[in-house]
Amino acid sequence: MAKIRFDLAGLDERGLYGPPDGRRALSYEFCIPARQQAVDEVRAIDPTIQISQGSRGRIGCTSDQYLSIGSTHQPDFRAVLQRLAALDYVTRIDPSYAE
Repeated sequence: MAKIRFDLAGLDERGLYGPPDGRRALSYEFCIPARQQAVDEVRAIDPTIQISQGSRGRIGCTSDQYLSIGSTHQPDFRAVLQRLAALDYVTRIDPSYAE
């Protein structure tokens, strides 16, 4: 859980946070090796993952990594995040802010 760089306590059972009249999902990002095997592995764990080749993201992926962005608004999001964080090549998972 140390790799997850945001507080999960504020998320409800649906993976949403915020005031009752404005609940929203939290997006998160992490880097993976630029290999199809890694893409397939993270997509098998997290069906919300979007892969961006050539984008650094706020997290600062390198040229030999792909930016991966997921969402907490999914069943068992805590278990999904734990499985992603357990991958050796995932060094941290940060909140993602679309700009």
